[in-house]
Amino acid sequence: MRAIAYQQSLPIEHAESLQDVALPDPVAAGHDLLVEIKAISVNPVDAKVRQGAVPAPGQWKVLGWDAAGVIRAVGPDVTRFKPGDRVWYAGAITRQGANSELHLVDERIVGQMPASLDFAQAAALPLTGITAWEMLFDRLAIAPGQQPSQASLLIIGAAGGVGSIMIQLARRLTGLTVIGTASRPETQAWVTALGAHHVIDHSQPIPAELERIGIPQAEYIVSLTQTDQHFAGIAEAIAPQGKFGLIDDPKPINILLLKRKSVSLHWEFMFTRSLFSTADLIGQGRLLTELAGLVDAGLIRTTVGEHFGTINAANLKRAHALLESGKSRGKIVLEGF
Repeated sequence: MRAIAYQQSLPIEHAESLQDVALPDPVAAGHDLLVEIKAISVNPVDAKVRQGAVPAPGQWKVLGWDAAGVIRAVGPDVTRFKPGDRVWYAGAITRQGANSELHLVDERIVGQMPASLDFAQAAALPLTGITAWEMLFDRLAIAPGQQPSQASLLIIGAAGGVGSIMIQLARRLTGLTVIGTASRPETQAWVTALGAHHVIDHSQPIPAELERIGIPQAEYIVSLTQTDQHFAGIAEAIAPQGKFGLIDDPKPINILLLKRKSVSLHWEFMFTRSLFSTADLIGQGRLLTELAGLVDAGLIRTTVGEHFGTINAANLKRAHALLESGKSRGKIVLEGF
């Protein structure tokens, strides 16, 4: 099968940072689905793994943890799917990624793809959808429901992949006032179009920006990027007994700043279930199927920001470079070989 892979951790501009290669076709066993990949999207985790994980000598590392495709074969223990089903998923970080023509994934972390989306549109959503859903409803324990609420949710870095779906989930499924941050006119317009009640500029002090819109404190704050740079402002802006969530890898932060307000801190890492084979592993598959229903009902839209063409090394390098620049909007997708 064709795949895009690497053998050394190299800067993305290096000729061998990502390469077009031929690898053996994988074979489904146990709970595995063998999926013919139709489209993928690219996430910051791809760049982080490329920069830090080196395969064994002579081996190839395949990235990619967002995929949509068609099942071609199933392992003997599979009960939820059959060949021919259209599926979407984010996969497991401990296995080879989906930047290949064929890919193995455990059925328990897979969902039926939305019928209303094409493969590229669908590939934009699984990883960020799971991350946003788990953060809002599992980590922060926000109760879904449209009942009126006086509480606010501040999303820092709202124009990226996770923020783009988190805005929609919070707006459609909760009664919270949703505030997103973005620093450029085009990203501010994107955040507004996705449904945020307010947009503020995270290049300015966050407490002052909240005061500007008449909401001095937020009961929930989620930081999706550059947490260490914003943390002092977050600690000032969060309400007493509030909840703070983060997903990035910040430099050391002083969590004692949260003590006086009795603020709780919550990490979200969507690979935790698959990494530790938790008892609720199948919850991710069910979550994706529920998200597909929201998409087909017209409540959630795809978050594609850029379509970079076919799946090959040159186009994936462009995608990694854009992500590493910090200037991406929504999700970058690639489609077909």
